[in-house]
Amino acid sequence: MNRKKILILTANPSNTQPLRLSEEVREIKSAWERSLKREQFEIIVEEAVRTKELRRALLTHKPQILHFSGHGGGEQGLVLMGDSGNGVLITPDALSRFFKAIKDIFTIETVLLNACYSEVQAEGIYPYINYIIGMSKAIGDKAATQFSIGFYDTLFNGESIENAFALGCNAIELENIPEYLTPVFRKSSLMSNPISPKTQSQTTVICDNVIFDNIDGQVPLNSPFYIERPEVEIKCYEFIVQPGALIRIKAPRKMGKTSLMSRILYHAKKQGYHTAFLNLWSKENLTDLNTFLQGFCAIISEELGVEEQIDKYWKTRLSSQINCNNYFKKYLLKAIETPLVLGLDDIDQIFPYTEIAQEFFGLLRAWHENGKNEEIWQKLRLVIAHSQEVYVSLKVNQSPFNVGLSIEIGEFNPAQIQELIQRHRLNWSEAEIEKLKGMIDGHPYLLRTALYQIAKGDLTLEQFLQVAPTDEGLFGDFLYHYLLVLEDDKLLKTAMQQVIESDVPVKLDSVQAFKLRSMGLIESKGNEVQSLCNLYRLYFQEHLSD
Repeated sequence: MNRKKILILTANPSNTQPLRLSEEVREIKSAWERSLKREQFEIIVEEAVRTKELRRALLTHKPQILHFSGHGGGEQGLVLMGDSGNGVLITPDALSRFFKAIKDIFTIETVLLNACYSEVQAEGIYPYINYIIGMSKAIGDKAATQFSIGFYDTLFNGESIENAFALGCNAIELENIPEYLTPVFRKSSLMSNPISPKTQSQTTVICDNVIFDNIDGQVPLNSPFYIERPEVEIKCYEFIVQPGALIRIKAPRKMGKTSLMSRILYHAKKQGYHTAFLNLWSKENLTDLNTFLQGFCAIISEELGVEEQIDKYWKTRLSSQINCNNYFKKYLLKAIETPLVLGLDDIDQIFPYTEIAQEFFGLLRAWHENGKNEEIWQKLRLVIAHSQEVYVSLKVNQSPFNVGLSIEIGEFNPAQIQELIQRHRLNWSEAEIEKLKGMIDGHPYLLRTALYQIAKGDLTLEQFLQVAPTDEGLFGDFLYHYLLVLEDDKLLKTAMQQVIESDVPVKLDSVQAFKLRSMGLIESKGNEVQSLCNLYRLYFQEHLSD
């Protein structure tokens, strides 16, 4: 039987405040001795740990759980022993790079940093560990020891890390110690996301027992801040189980395409289907069609965990499209028992490469059509997401963008906006909600970014409203992207200037209106249009040059 190794490291340098670390270790061992499941765990203790011993201990023992007890200095780092007996600091950046290097050697499931202000270190190593526990502020000896007792009493009885954390905090509270909110817990989104662990890195912030996930990238599957669009999700979940299904998700940048796609694939995974998720279209593979299709096949092989056999199925006298078709039909789809749901995110990155785009999209359409008649192709289900309009010249019967289920997602409605505010534990009046909506409307990314900062206490609502449309605001990079697009297209720029200079909806050239609407910068009012939100109006009034 493989026992789970728990490596406990302690450090209490001579020039730091004395800690009762031996008492904490003794209590952990006592909890282990009392447990009926102690044979499932092995405890290893290394005391007075120096920097080099940290590395050696991890490489030697390769623990699943790492527990550090000692001093923490917030952004200055964790305190280990120096050769002289005095303390030396390991900075958060150095610690983060250390765990990044370690993760390719072996897997540490859980890290518990039982040290003051260790939340900073926890945040730095979060991308490389499944579960992280740190301390948001100073924690006393008694509270630290009680947390360990409650945590390991629970863990050694076969319960989950989440339950162990909860009962560790409660152990502090039961002793009437006011520090029961000091421990903070992070669970990597990758633990619950079977789709694309290689391309996701999520960070959380814990505030008043509320876990806020980072607003960059997709909303994690286990996040309480994902706002459902039931009419969309249910339709997608029902459609993806149909043989040969194809779902197209179209929306401007940062509207939630990837978050929706990840949930469709997760739903498919729960049906027992295979899933593969691609959102990194390497320029190295976009040099020519043959290189692109071979790279595409290799990536799917790796995602499915099957041996890559491109050399076997790639025939020099056949076209690249036929070779790719045969690789899927004669190898990949035959190698799996259940359907394969293939998620292709940000597929508009391929649009500029006209030849590759035409042939690849034609291939996707052909696979979809084949699924109507051939059982082998019915195993393949496609989910495609893109932001831009499809400007690649495609014949009607060779385009995957005019078949299947079309899904367009836009701004949150008033009820969804209010729900998101409540989930951030903000008890706002109707007037405050209207102020927020007046600036950013119901744009999912803009809302989550604003609420994240306000709920953390980094900004008040009034401060946010004041700086939002400026370069100092939260959306500088996001807005600058659109500024570059407009400055690069004179007709589009002129059209946007017409919109922002008018206090009432205006009528635009249909082509320019269509482009601006696709970018998410304007909304329709009958046959006329207006700026989507006041943020865009104020920012572009200041930044669009004549």
